[in-house]
Amino acid sequence: MSLVLLTPLDLAFAALLVLLLAFMSWRLHLGVERRLLIAAVRSTVQLLLVGLVLKALFAQTNPWLIGLMALFMLTVAGFEVLQRQKRRFCGPWGYGIGALSMFISSFSVLLLTLTVIIRVEPWYQPQYLIPLLGMLLGNTMSGAAIALDTLTRGAWDARGRIEARLLSGGTWNDAIADIRRDSLRAGLIPIVNAMATAGLVSLPGMMTGQILAGSPPMEAAKYQLLMMFLISAGTGLGSMAAVWIGSRRLFDERERLRLDRLRPAESKH
Repeated sequence: MSLVLLTPLDLAFAALLVLLLAFMSWRLHLGVERRLLIAAVRSTVQLLLVGLVLKALFAQTNPWLIGLMALFMLTVAGFEVLQRQKRRFCGPWGYGIGALSMFISSFSVLLLTLTVIIRVEPWYQPQYLIPLLGMLLGNTMSGAAIALDTLTRGAWDARGRIEARLLSGGTWNDAIADIRRDSLRAGLIPIVNAMATAGLVSLPGMMTGQILAGSPPMEAAKYQLLMMFLISAGTGLGSMAAVWIGSRRLFDERERLRLDRLRPAESKH
């Protein structure tokens, strides 16, 4: 079965459904029509630009350009992690914790996949590297953001209990251990739920895309399984790294709780 190519008219018909939803939001006074339309326009522009960039990358296979693309993706993902937190770490730490944790987890899992599992030559082949990195970063970004947000909220709400444990002779590690466990659990819940319902409630995106492109269903299922295992590992490692670095940052060298290192998201200073 060959791939059915979409025309601009096909996409325009699909876009009418978004306009219909925006109209319904306006009539029902939901107040989301403007954000919905802006999001639709943004996604259209962003995906078309990415399509043009990937077309150029696929034609050249230049490792420097591919590395620049990967760095740009990591940079944007780091800002997304920062924006999703109600209480953020001050200074470079606010951005650095999320970006560093995603770099450690996503890039290590990606390198292992390309060199050991798929064994593509060269390993930086953009046809594999960019889509795999995008899926890894996207899911790790969500897990790390949820985990960090749960950590900082939990530490702020339980500051009295944490300081009592420190005063009674406990270490910083013991004082925040339960909050750290809750944070890791929260960061892993989305991918655990996704794996548990895959194939029963919905067909995941990669499998659906491959089937629409004409791949045999069993091959599409195997690639989707590979991605779900990789995403779960990347999300877990990224969440663990973010929570460990973040929880350590909440205490100073004398093991004092330093909530002054956090600031509300709405603060400009």
